[in-house]
Amino acid sequence: MFHILIAEDDKNQRILLKAVLRENGYEVSEAGDGEEALDVLDNMHIDLLIADIMMPRLDGYELTRRLRESRSTLPVLMLTAKQLPEEKRRGFLVGTDDYMTKPVDEEEMILRIKALLRRAQIVTEHKLSIGSVTLDYDALTVTRGEETVALPPKEFYLLYKLLSYPGKIFTRIQLMDEIWGMDNDSADNTVNTHVNRLRNRFEEWNEFEIVTVRGLGYKAVRNV
Repeated sequence: MFHILIAEDDKNQRILLKAVLRENGYEVSEAGDGEEALDVLDNMHIDLLIADIMMPRLDGYELTRRLRESRSTLPVLMLTAKQLPEEKRRGFLVGTDDYMTKPVDEEEMILRIKALLRRAQIVTEHKLSIGSVTLDYDALTVTRGEETVALPPKEFYLLYKLLSYPGKIFTRIQLMDEIWGMDNDSADNTVNTHVNRLRNRFEEWNEFEIVTVRGLGYKAVRNV
């Protein structure tokens, strides 16, 4: 499932966009402005960003410019209420990939999103490689040579999350919120249980390991 971030200060617009995206099979996160969006991007794997131009603190132009300065290739679809050609040009100059004017045509937006994901080769290459190990996000498999391990969804998402940010420490609460959801009723030891299962499955694989950071949480270490 592809994960899309909506950066939009209008709450009603966020609700509408989120509903449309979820109806079309996308996972959705939200941010009320560019600063919040950067925080989300620092802590989550995001496949595409939908950014409004006019936002408090950090607008869509500056948000996109900072992403491109950091060499991020994250696809960006910029939204605006303005139809002036110079606004559109400015958007492309700072690095947006596509541009839509409000009110947004929902069907067209979904088609543009699919095109952006294809263009970024995310649809066909939604994979993470660590040496000879490949994690296939769509198939929920981990492969090394001729050996392929199919994981339950939560175990895979947990491993993919940790390995996407090697060395970064994630608290149990962060992992619970992102993978199981804030409203989930799972017990506090759910993350521990899943980490132990992953360790048991891959204890003979030297390419990576999941390390417990006492008092904080977990991090993944790549050994290649």
